Amino acid sequence: MIILRNISLRRGSKTLLNNVELTIQPGQRIALTGANGCGKSSLFALLQGELGADTGAIEGLDSMRMASMAQEVSATSENARDYLIGGNTEVFALRQQLQAAEQAEDFARVGQIHNELEACDGYDVERQADLLLAGLGFATDDSARSVKDFSGGWRIRLNLGRALMCPSDILLLDEPTNHLDLDATVWLQQWLVAYRGTLIMVSHDRDFIDATCQQIVHMEQQGLQLYKGNYSAFERQRAERLANQQATYARQQQRVSEIDDFVRRFRYKATKAKQAQSRLKELERMQLIAPAHIDSPFRFRFPEAARASDPMLKLDKARLGHGDTVVLSQVDLVLRPGSRIGLLGRNGAGKSTLLKSLTGVLPLLAGERFTGPHCSIGYFDQQQLEALDLQASAALHLQRARPQAREQEVLDFIGGFDFRGDNATKPIAPFSGGEKARLALALIVWQQPNLLILDEPTNHLDMEMRHALTMALQEYTGAVVLVTHDRHLLRNTVEELLLVHDGGVDVYEDDVAAYEKWILQQNPDARPQQREMHAAPVTETAATRKQQRKESAEQREKLKPLRSAIARAETQMDKASTALAAIEARLSEPSLYEESNKAELADLVWEQGKLRNEAEQLEESWLEFHQELEDLEQSTV
Repeated sequence: MIILRNISLRRGSKTLLNNVELTIQPGQRIALTGANGCGKSSLFALLQGELGADTGAIEGLDSMRMASMAQEVSATSENARDYLIGGNTEVFALRQQLQAAEQAEDFARVGQIHNELEACDGYDVERQADLLLAGLGFATDDSARSVKDFSGGWRIRLNLGRALMCPSDILLLDEPTNHLDLDATVWLQQWLVAYRGTLIMVSHDRDFIDATCQQIVHMEQQGLQLYKGNYSAFERQRAERLANQQATYARQQQRVSEIDDFVRRFRYKATKAKQAQSRLKELERMQLIAPAHIDSPFRFRFPEAARASDPMLKLDKARLGHGDTVVLSQVDLVLRPGSRIGLLGRNGAGKSTLLKSLTGVLPLLAGERFTGPHCSIGYFDQQQLEALDLQASAALHLQRARPQAREQEVLDFIGGFDFRGDNATKPIAPFSGGEKARLALALIVWQQPNLLILDEPTNHLDMEMRHALTMALQEYTGAVVLVTHDRHLLRNTVEELLLVHDGGVDVYEDDVAAYEKWILQQNPDARPQQREMHAAPVTETAATRKQQRKESAEQREKLKPLRSAIARAETQMDKASTALAAIEARLSEPSLYEESNKAELADLVWEQGKLRNEAEQLEESWLEFHQELEDLEQSTV
């Protein structure tokens, strides 16, 4: 048990914690949340003994083995596998002692060390390290590469692997998913679910928190507040509390109304079954938790997208890659006004290559790239942070992008990204990674693009900024192509998923949850394992196989009527959509509004309203059928 007693903590002139108390039980899984700068990393440093409290004491840590994730990696020549093995300090020390004993020909000590290695599972560390490397997205031959040969983001992954390699009673992880793609994030999620110690984690990925933690410790107003449940439960509780504050009621209702409008727009044009169903569930949930974010410092919108070409951008039989290396072949992709596409695929499959080829940063190796005359691209990747001028202010960055803008207009806009007062006008050199990421996003919004191409835009962003970005993207009327490991953002902002896999790009018909399962199936050897938790294998007999076939047949029979109903509803929806499109095409003709066509105009307007109601009712039925189907499938698993 860890007990924080009357802890106060100051950094400089700022009080982070004031006389707080907190008890952490063994095996608890806690997410530490709060705005950037509230003191989460300082609390971690306090737990690790790197900082001392101004008052109070922490009890219960002396007997605990602690593992934590370093945020920086020195450019060591050690190979990746050995670097991870170094995280198991006991085994690493024994291996060093074994080498020294063998050189000294102290064979009695050699034998003793071998026994100690056997007792602590020291002969399995190479295999464990290779499994961690595979799960974190490293290629097979990466284990022998020198640490100094990896980029900064990959070194952070090595630090994470080193922390996971260390036997521990308490594990501290500070933003573990920041440099991970979706595949590695899902793998880490499974690993942490199997972890049997006490987990304390700082993360701004709500899906990741929901899957791995059962308590939230929220840092706010110099205090620590413990909430039972995962992040979604915390959000609901906070929403209920803030909803009762009359001062913010009007703002809450305005936000709920805005989400209502978006839900209505989306329902009308939803086309893909599971993706639409998942999306609507998320939007309805967001209506309930809107008050939880009403005090967010971030409030911005993408301007109405300017006139756009159709198509905006097109790749035709494109071959993509670098130099002589072909990454993707025969890529056909058309982006139209309003396209909202999310890219899925394992690390190295070619997602970033595709994005750079879309922007023109990377020339095609073959095929054609067509850009419409009214296509204005806003492109975000982590390189945008490096391109910022550290000696310029946030306001000056915007002024340079649009010199004709008035100073007050610049300051009002940048304030929506929480750059206010001195933070808007002083050089950005001391800014954190999160602040620089916010500025890079602000620059893109400021330039009013009608096509957004976003490569991991949430890295370094805190929970409130991610929420604000989700809201802004929902209201954005332009086209979006998105790569992100933030599943909440993916579910709430895109309408079509593409899978980048095996050198090609294909439509992915299922939803994000199905993709998570697919990830784990692709690499069974890298699945996290805890031997004590595994049940004894079930021996399959002819009788059990016969029973399984019988149950499968019964399952198919139960699902058949629902599948037929869904197919009928989709056929009727297609017919209604085609008829509505024909009417709206006729309504767009200027001649229809002449006096002689008044009767036809009235008939068409009436028919348009009728078809819209019919389409909405069909879609309601279609979603209900899918919900029934999903519930039935889950009940028989």
